[in-house]
Amino acid sequence: MTLSIRNQLPGTVTEVHPGEAMATVRLRLDGGQELMAAITKESAEELSLAPGTPVRALVKSTEVSLATQRVQGLSIRNQLPGAVTGLTTGTVMATVKVTVDGGELTAAITKDAVADLGLFVGSDVIALIKATEVSLATA
Repeated sequence: MTLSIRNQLPGTVTEVHPGEAMATVRLRLDGGQELMAAITKESAEELSLAPGTPVRALVKSTEVSLATQRVQGLSIRNQLPGAVTGLTTGTVMATVKVTVDGGELTAAITKDAVADLGLFVGSDVIALIKATEVSLATA
């Protein structure tokens, strides 16, 4: 299966915490960083997720926000440090390639946000991803 989702990070499940309807799943990405996904309990069961299960974390580029430093007092669970390695700016929107330990992310943000953050190739950034926006796939 080929997907249009640009962000596909390989990792391994470290914890699964099922609730009544949803489950939180902690992953260790191949680059060593931690990532959390919040998926339905049914999906976690159907994927047979358990510690040690290899997975791919899938995130649409429109669900990746960027900051120039770590953000405190924020409900977003995933803050991955990286560096801008590519920047394509259009008349309204921009795509920003960010290299993180063990992979690469693409963020689709506004041209104004690129200017406000002062982004350029080589900028250090933090990729922010809500746990509810992380999907998981198994082989």
